[in-house]
Amino acid sequence: MVPPECVTTAFELPGFRVKRNLGVVRGIVVRSRSIVGTIGAGLQTLVGGNISLFTELCERTRSEAFDLMIQHASDLGADAIIGARYDATEIMNGVTEVLAYGTAVTIERAGQ
Repeated sequence: MVPPECVTTAFELPGFRVKRNLGVVRGIVVRSRSIVGTIGAGLQTLVGGNISLFTELCERTRSEAFDLMIQHASDLGADAIIGARYDATEIMNGVTEVLAYGTAVTIERAGQ
């Protein structure tokens, strides 16, 4: 399993060198807002500030996409993921795809 500390937005991990590039890995989650959540968030907008219902939904969705990306990389035998990114696309009104992606690699300590 790729440890979360071996996932980086950078294209290298300090103290390590890339031994092998295993290709692009991704985790995709498609999520819709529930009517209850939408009403609750709508009420929060009346007060202003952080809309915590949507914040929690977004955080949970990104976390699931991240975990799926790590699983994909682990299935390929990766030790790390470099160049990790997120992307989101509204597929239809109220339905959003969140994509976590990066490059799966095997690594070794620098100098070996």
